[in-house]
Amino acid sequence: MMTVETLRAFGADVDDGLARCMNKEDFYLMLVRKASEDHRLSLLSEQLAAKDYAAAFETAHALKGMYANLSLTPLTKPVSEMTELLRSRTDTDYSALMEEAAAQFARLCGL
Repeated sequence: MMTVETLRAFGADVDDGLARCMNKEDFYLMLVRKASEDHRLSLLSEQLAAKDYAAAFETAHALKGMYANLSLTPLTKPVSEMTELLRSRTDTDYSALMEEAAAQFARLCGL
């Protein structure tokens, strides 16, 4: 069951996330649960495979904002790196960053 404690163990900056949610734990946890149900990470993977870097940038940027606002640090890091590479439409191998993001997303979903 997802709790503030399990999110701390996951590596989230729970204090910062709670502060953004007016210290309302139920509200914060509800938003994190919604983030764990978001399927745009797989969309990002598809866009990268298709080398649609403009669309991938938009998706990565939206995910970065969601993860950062919820202080989900383990997810924010790889998605932020992809966002910055995609901002300049860098044609590179994104597989390691996608694998890291997917692994962290799976960990979040398992909480």
